[in-house]
Amino acid sequence: MNLARKTMNAPALAAVYEHAWRPTLFYLASGRTTGTDRREAVDRLRLSGPMKVLDLACGPGNFTEYLSTYLTRGGFVTGLDYSPAMLAKAATDNASPRVGYVRGDARTLPFADGTFDAVCCFGALYLIPDPLTATREMIRVLKPGGRIAISTSYRENNLFGSASSMAASLSGLRLFDRDTFPKLFVRAGLTEVDQRVHRFMQYVDATKPL
Repeated sequence: MNLARKTMNAPALAAVYEHAWRPTLFYLASGRTTGTDRREAVDRLRLSGPMKVLDLACGPGNFTEYLSTYLTRGGFVTGLDYSPAMLAKAATDNASPRVGYVRGDARTLPFADGTFDAVCCFGALYLIPDPLTATREMIRVLKPGGRIAISTSYRENNLFGSASSMAASLSGLRLFDRDTFPKLFVRAGLTEVDQRVHRFMQYVDATKPL
């Protein structure tokens, strides 16, 4: 396990992740606040009614619980993460009748095809081993007509981008270029593919056609 993944599995990080670690690092990386990201996630996933939602790599569950507040009776958000420390924090701080947490591997999701109306992964694919396999798994468990949304790292296709990738790789982080996820979505048959870049972060969403 590389340094980045060891850090994310540490109980000490789980305790401060959503209050200090994530807001600070993501603001530096994207110029966006956690509140902005959450509100945009709701819009991009088109959350409403009794939808079933998967929040992949949910961490301590702050996004997970927030998303659930936009669902009506019968709606449910499943947060999946690999870290026991993060899941323990989620169960303590972000429990809700419309939220449940599961430990699992993003590369082999423990759900049937077409289980969820919306699937998301915010700020984690650059940590997951074989992130493209994980993304294909997200598409697999998404229902036809459903929405997928991700945010992940971004690098320009130039010397600075190459240097940034090399530096990030020393700790186990990956930086993705502009084409990686839009092309993956298109090849998987998704439509309405949209990408927005903010500094070192990219936000990509799409629809699985009926």
